Amino acid sequence: MHAAVTDFLLDIIQNSIEAEAAVVTVVFNQTETVLECSITDDGKGITPEELNQIQDPFYTDGSKHSARKVGLGVPFLFQAAEAAEGKVTIHSEKGKGTECRFSFNPKHIDCPPLGDIPGTFLAAISYPGDHELIIERSLFRAGEKSSYEVSRLELIEAVGSLSTAGSLNLVKLFLHSQEDSVMDPG
Repeated sequence: MHAAVTDFLLDIIQNSIEAEAAVVTVVFNQTETVLECSITDDGKGITPEELNQIQDPFYTDGSKHSARKVGLGVPFLFQAAEAAEGKVTIHSEKGKGTECRFSFNPKHIDCPPLGDIPGTFLAAISYPGDHELIIERSLFRAGEKSSYEVSRLELIEAVGSLSTAGSLNLVKLFLHSQEDSVMDPG
């Protein structure tokens, strides 16, 4: 179940990685009036026909999870965004990649809670494989911008393999420090 905005974000990132993307770029912008996320990848992409079908919760191509008969992530995202005066756009080209953009009105009563941003980024960064994940996080408040950027490959270079508890803990602490600096820049 998707209980927070970050759940939707992680689901789309996971879709990108599982689509054999070499590079996934996540842009997460937050203002007082809008939460905007975009996930762009160079994965295998989908056809226009598949793009129309992914909004149907009873459609799945079966390639990702062969025993699953439904694919609820994207349909839930469309439903949640629409309920909170947001929107979802997905552009994809077979063999070239996909871009998914979604937004929510954070002041709308039906907007899901934001969720655990550093925990979500840690989960995405620690997903196995040789891919690059670039995260650009920005918060615009009172005319000021606070932001940070994280590269998965640079983190691996700094802490080593992401398969040890020590390395993951270092990345966790780093992500929390970056998020804290955005939330309280003073």
